[in-house]
Amino acid sequence: MYRDNWQELEQKLFLRTGTRVPVTLVRGKGALAWDDHNREYLDFVGGWAVNSLGHCPPVVVEALEKQAKTLIQASNQFYTIPQIELARLLVENSCLDRVYFCNSGAEANEGAVKLARRYGKLRLNGAYKVITTYSSFHGRTLAMTAATGQSKFQEPYIPLPDGFVNVDYNSVEAIKQATDEQTCGVILEPIQGEGGVNVPYDDYLGKIQSWCREKGILFILDEIQTGIGRTGTLFAYEQYNVEPDIMTLAKGLGSGVPIGALLAKEEFSLFSPGDHGSTFGGNPLVCAAAHAAVKYIIDNGIPARVRQVGEYFMTKLENLKQKFEFITQVRGRGLLIALEFDREIADEMVRACIDKGLLVNKVKPATIRFMPPLIITEKEVDKAISILQDVLAEKVRS
Repeated sequence: MYRDNWQELEQKLFLRTGTRVPVTLVRGKGALAWDDHNREYLDFVGGWAVNSLGHCPPVVVEALEKQAKTLIQASNQFYTIPQIELARLLVENSCLDRVYFCNSGAEANEGAVKLARRYGKLRLNGAYKVITTYSSFHGRTLAMTAATGQSKFQEPYIPLPDGFVNVDYNSVEAIKQATDEQTCGVILEPIQGEGGVNVPYDDYLGKIQSWCREKGILFILDEIQTGIGRTGTLFAYEQYNVEPDIMTLAKGLGSGVPIGALLAKEEFSLFSPGDHGSTFGGNPLVCAAAHAAVKYIIDNGIPARVRQVGEYFMTKLENLKQKFEFITQVRGRGLLIALEFDREIADEMVRACIDKGLLVNKVKPATIRFMPPLIITEKEVDKAISILQDVLAEKVRS
């Protein structure tokens, strides 16, 4: 009955927690996706930076098929091999020493804050406050809504959990002024994703790390969107010459499967048995898929390729900026890029791009965001640029 009316059926069934664009995707391959009318799209949304290797990457599909026939779920009461293999891969390729797996970025950040509070309780006389920044995004649980420095997310749920202090992003002084005897840590996105792809000063993270070391508080990086090659290195912190005490991952970690991770240095790994846990976190199925994805990214030098194609894409966007004066800024790093306008036309841009076969993301009323798969080619970038140019030209004519 509803075969051609999926969107109508969704309107009858779902809680209204978001606004969808009028496209019903049914299959995908690489950077391409098709809707229920078999119309083809070039996907530069990528599941919100999740589909690191594109839609249905063979290496992930193969891992899922093999693991689904072997062992899908076992509680964390037991050891499982895919979980341990993934943990080893992440530890061997990062500056962190221990791992905890969960189901999402929000859960990973919840775990990071719990670990920070554990540290504060054990080593900082009960300090519990965590400093975050405006325009940040750390998840949609109640605590992470408090951590997220955006009033539009916070206001519907006041009063929020205590213990979070929001300050200006890219301001070292703001973090210094907010630090007191109750502060146990600072959590930052190396590049703010949902906040508009906001790239900090080159020395910002280094100065915050130094401040945290001086005060004996934790330096926590939320790499849920920037991690796993998205910005041109396996982890974004590598580009800023810093080392987090705690780091969170999700999105591209599983290249399409739901998984999050909390990593910590040995000296800050203060959880004891029973302090934290998850029924589904780190189950064999998702860990096998994530291991396959991350190993492929490392073994095939994908981050270096991301730098190359990202620079190519940015150059092409800068060329568009020269042609269309209402484009005010091109910003980003690797394949996390935003295009900002001098007027609130992001909704119009998204719809017009869809009509021409390009999927993009509105991140702010005047800003669209691009998060294509890390395996995107220059040829596919050229196709996206051609569509964008046509859409922008039509906007000028209107």
